[in-house]
Amino acid sequence: MPTLEEIAPLADIPLEIEVELDRRILTIGGILDLDVGSVIRMGRSAGENIDILIGGILIGFGEIVIIEDAMGVRITDFNLED
Repeated sequence: MPTLEEIAPLADIPLEIEVELDRRILTIGGILDLDVGSVIRMGRSAGENIDILIGGILIGFGEIVIIEDAMGVRITDFNLED
């Protein structure tokens, strides 16, 4: 496994990070009823564990957190060994 010093030249390369909070199936009518400010309820809540992916590859795990009026992800573990 490379050391941090060996990969330092790559530090400024941007990567898209994905976290999937939940999935929901809506009818076309339900989608057409959505407006700015609409809320879609999800089955997950703060404190639940989620997967963190880069390029579709699982790289770690996190926890849903609420900080003031924003939702975020607290990283709890990295899976960089594969």
